[in-house]
Amino acid sequence: MGGQLARSPLHDEHVALGAKMTEFGGWEMPLSYPAGTVAEHIACRTKAVAFDVSHLGTVRAEGPGVYDALQRALTNDLGKIGPGRAQYTHLLADDGSVLDDMIVWWVGDDRFDVMPNASNTERVRAVIPGTDVTRSRAVIAIQGPQARAVAGAVAAEAAEVPRFSVREFSWRGAPCVAAGTGYTGEDGVECAVPAAVAPEFWRAALAAGAQPAGLGARDTLRLEAALPLHGHELGQGITPLQAGLSWVVAWEKGDFTGKAALEAERAAGPARRLRGLVTDGRQPPRADALVTAGGEEVGFVTSGNFSPMLKRGIALALLGTKDGPVKGDAVEINLERRSVAATVVATPFWPPRPEA
Repeated sequence: MGGQLARSPLHDEHVALGAKMTEFGGWEMPLSYPAGTVAEHIACRTKAVAFDVSHLGTVRAEGPGVYDALQRALTNDLGKIGPGRAQYTHLLADDGSVLDDMIVWWVGDDRFDVMPNASNTERVRAVIPGTDVTRSRAVIAIQGPQARAVAGAVAAEAAEVPRFSVREFSWRGAPCVAAGTGYTGEDGVECAVPAAVAPEFWRAALAAGAQPAGLGARDTLRLEAALPLHGHELGQGITPLQAGLSWVVAWEKGDFTGKAALEAERAAGPARRLRGLVTDGRQPPRADALVTAGGEEVGFVTSGNFSPMLKRGIALALLGTKDGPVKGDAVEINLERRSVAATVVATPFWPPRPEA
């Protein structure tokens, strides 16, 4: 692992816990702990886990004019929310491609903490006026059905923050921010904690009952929840409409980068659309695998893995919309040595829909 990789304020904590470390977005982060990815995944679905997501960027935008700048740059409409709320949104290229997807924490009247993906912080900072404060804090995500109880034992104010809301709180005299957000399909909170007290906060979360979980489990959890990952379901040539995320686009709010291209695509209808696939067995599909139907190529897998909850292979795939497969149709996923039978299904994969 290269010496130039960034390290989280919690790096030594992960090493002490026996974590397997990996490179992700220019950071050295925990992939898994000795219990393993599947055990960490199931703990999040049934109890509570703690993730270190300090690799996510924080661009702090403050002062007069910041609101208008964000409105011009991003697809969603901050006018739908207000201070103390969080919003999922996209930054687009002129052709409508998603340059990054992110959460905006509206912390105070004129303070926004914009949370881009790890490798896209500089790209976001180039178009959004703000200061990169990523290295000054850790972000600890406590997720799972027992997440609120765990968080409450560490910081009661953090545990009380509603879903997609934001709240400032103090911990050991340090100013922190909690948001009712996450990337697992479970309830939980994400806490931005100053680097100096972050290891103590992390240890307190584990002592309160959270199991440490790495990026491996975070990826299988987000895939079961059918949440997009930039560079897979979003990225160059992939628009919000193709990804099934038209709700992120505020068509009526005024102009923003990429709007004209999206309007043209909306009028014509997207040529492809993100769909869910479930295999007939445990074989995990892999990204970039071709998908065929009746011997004809119809698309490709953007993300695939084994679902610990369904005990099947699952995948998200971009499939053609003209005469392409729809929910209930059989397809084949072409892996290196064989083809795997799969069915197009509604998403999310987990929790199961009532009709499933």
